[in-house]
Amino acid sequence: MANIVAITSCPTGIAHTFMAAEGLEQGAGKLGHGIKVETQGSVGAQNTLTDADIAAAEIVVIAADTSVDLARFEGKRVYETSTKDAINDGAAVIQTAFERAAIKGAAPLAAAAAPAKAASDQLLDAKAQSSASRTGFYKHLMTGVSFMIPFVVVGGLLIALGFALGGIYAYDDAHKGTLAGNLFWIGKAAFQLMVPVLAGYIAFSISDRPGIAPGMVAGVIADTVGAGFLGGIIGGFIAGYTVRGLNQTITLPRTFDGLKPVLILPLFGAAITGLLMYFVIASPVAAALASLSEMLKSMQGSSAILLGALLGGMMAFDMGGPVNKAAYTFGTGLLASQVFEPMAAVMAGGMTPPLGIALATLLFRNRFSADEREAGKAAAALGISFITEGAIPFAAKDPFRVIPALMLGSAVAGAISMYVGVQLHVPHGGIFVLPMPNVVSHVMAYAFAIAVGTVLTALALFALKKPVKA
Repeated sequence: MANIVAITSCPTGIAHTFMAAEGLEQGAGKLGHGIKVETQGSVGAQNTLTDADIAAAEIVVIAADTSVDLARFEGKRVYETSTKDAINDGAAVIQTAFERAAIKGAAPLAAAAAPAKAASDQLLDAKAQSSASRTGFYKHLMTGVSFMIPFVVVGGLLIALGFALGGIYAYDDAHKGTLAGNLFWIGKAAFQLMVPVLAGYIAFSISDRPGIAPGMVAGVIADTVGAGFLGGIIGGFIAGYTVRGLNQTITLPRTFDGLKPVLILPLFGAAITGLLMYFVIASPVAAALASLSEMLKSMQGSSAILLGALLGGMMAFDMGGPVNKAAYTFGTGLLASQVFEPMAAVMAGGMTPPLGIALATLLFRNRFSADEREAGKAAAALGISFITEGAIPFAAKDPFRVIPALMLGSAVAGAISMYVGVQLHVPHGGIFVLPMPNVVSHVMAYAFAIAVGTVLTALALFALKKPVKA
């Protein structure tokens, strides 16, 4: 029996974080190992690993879609993977960890010391490196998104409260100093931090703490010149890789080595990134974002339906995975540009899968096992809260029938939402934000879109799934 410690973390810090922890705990139990899992969720770290826990551990497993600080695991065997792998098969993740974990902080083997590999092994290594590269880009972006989300939520809700108390002119001079006016401007302040935080923590994910200042500077520049979230994303990556390159290039005497992280890397990183943003990146990205915003605002009829269907279908395709998060990031990013329709389509598409499954388990009981019918109740609670991951257990068990059904319902919900022109001013909340004034436009039409998507999902599940044998 081995002692294992683990950390799980996902961009929103809600569902995948805790489902991955459960997967690892079940996998460790199946293999006869002891495990303690720290969850770095939306409310901070829970079940925190102590120094004693880490010292006693034979191996460390990091199942995360965001960047996790590994400094405290120096000298331990560490294996990194995604939350999806831990959710799907925790036992396999732990077995793989024991086979492949590398010692944190150890010098890499010299190439000459490595044994010769067969051509097939080299091909597998090349594929693994390619996959790791894609995962790295996704992880860096999702780290930025995870830190950005609270600012978008707070900003959107406070602006909505300001409008609710002071009307649609809560921002004008007549309301200056009033409760409504102050709430509005506090919300605007939170929104102004959104792009700098996104860029800063993308850079942090790439180059650790020295990248935060250059990344945030890039985000402020992007926001100032109108390059918005697209400029922030690009600036964050430029800052991160610039600081990483400088760290690898600049060599100082040991006496001055302590200046690198606090002075030299942030200073030169911010200067280089800022100049690139002003002279190369900002203008074309600002023009592209302005064109995109105008195009989205002018969308009507079939083009709006197509975009809504695409965003809704993406939300249901992998239920919290890279495709889902790409649609979510697109919707949340446009909130800062005052484009609110895509966010509404995204949330409708994300709520529909677990709601449709819950309805199907209620109406078409012979298509589901007793355990699935019980799990359908939890899926309903997750669905109304806009936690798409509630559909994952059903999709994992029967993907070729369940996923198409989910995508159909979500695509229709997103299409109706975009066609009607529903606007959503906050990036989360599910059904609980619908009654709030000035948060959702066309509330009844939006509820209709979600209801239609839910019913279609349930009917598609009935048509595609076979009756379960008693």
